[in-house]
Amino acid sequence: MNREIQQFKAEFFKALAHPLRIRILEVLCEGDRNVNELQAILGTEGSAVSQQLAILRNKNVVIGTKEGTSVIYTLRDPLIRELLKVAKQIFDNHLVDAISLLENIRNE
Repeated sequence: MNREIQQFKAEFFKALAHPLRIRILEVLCEGDRNVNELQAILGTEGSAVSQQLAILRNKNVVIGTKEGTSVIYTLRDPLIRELLKVAKQIFDNHLVDAISLLENIRNE
């Protein structure tokens, strides 16, 4: 069972391992969007957005629901919001450590 969980985690984090996919998830944290809306918000080609959405969909990170001629994308699990917040906090902690190190170097 632990091996299955570890494999799931590895695959899940692989799905997140691209800056555009992270940005897509950040936008979807604010609300559901279709490809055109994501493209406009991200300032990126529709094909690039569609390609990254396909990866997120295949890894069950987002869900696409057909509405008329559009597909509306949403986060599959609302805990992804929390995960992204925690990742930002970890980044901030690393940044604080780096600033502290720089200050120590300057004061030597």
